[in-house]
Amino acid sequence: MNSSIKSPTPAELRAFMAVAEHRSFRRAADLLGVTPSALSHVVRGLEEMLSARLLHRTTRSVSVTEAGEQLILRVAPLLAQLEGALDDFAGANGRRTGSLRINGNEAAISLLLAWAVPSFMQRHPDVQLDLVAEGRLIDIVEQGFDAGVRLGEAVPKDMVAIALEAEMRFLAIASPAYLRRHPPPGTPDDLARHACIRQRLPSGKRYRWEFRKRRQEVAIDVPGTLTLDHSQLMVEAAIAGLGIAYVPELYARPALQQGQLVTVLEDWCPRIPGLQLYFPRSRHMPPNLRAFIDVLRAGRSPAS
Repeated sequence: MNSSIKSPTPAELRAFMAVAEHRSFRRAADLLGVTPSALSHVVRGLEEMLSARLLHRTTRSVSVTEAGEQLILRVAPLLAQLEGALDDFAGANGRRTGSLRINGNEAAISLLLAWAVPSFMQRHPDVQLDLVAEGRLIDIVEQGFDAGVRLGEAVPKDMVAIALEAEMRFLAIASPAYLRRHPPPGTPDDLARHACIRQRLPSGKRYRWEFRKRRQEVAIDVPGTLTLDHSQLMVEAAIAGLGIAYVPELYARPALQQGQLVTVLEDWCPRIPGLQLYFPRSRHMPPNLRAFIDVLRAGRSPAS
């Protein structure tokens, strides 16, 4: 046997598979923490080692060759077993390191901070946890996140999802002082005679308030002279008596409990699927994401 023949390392194989999964050297390099040129050099060396072209490259795109697909089919299960074994060993010895990136809106990140994040950080103090709160929906794979948190209805269909909340509601809220000056609305149509605190979405469009009662469903571009782009600010504006706001119950609950706000049109505010953690249906779940999911399933969850 010729002992000088070199075999690919797991790191080289992971590098190729990252490029194959994301169809981009730049995106894969960002995720792996290397430069695109260094990653290209690794993949080219792997191709030379195997005497096979694994990727088709153009200035605008990257695609996997038939040989590359065959390599993925053969190697992916082996890498998954190796990573699982190393992950179990690291977890058992308390040496979990690396990073975990999660994207979500502010309500979602607040929910995680309330219970899951403290538990995770206590169990795995050496993991770098990067939480990004933003209103706009993004492609978490393209932007280099391990997972996202959104309302169930906004989770892409090709993702795996885990419920953080069984259900939630948007509530129409106003201050007692405002309602002393203006009779409470009895139906959504009555909002036309009220000052409504409107919401600007990250896309720049105004949010249409959605109501449902029995089989009736309406979506209204409500009137109003004040528009805000954050639910917490809308709650504060409602407390100040500036009009009726329509926000997730999570934001309104403290002020409702303190009597600063009351609900209107409550029988028109149905429950909808709550927040869900979601991630790609991948052969290789990042070990730190698996550990975070273990915390979600074992700890106190509103959905449990």
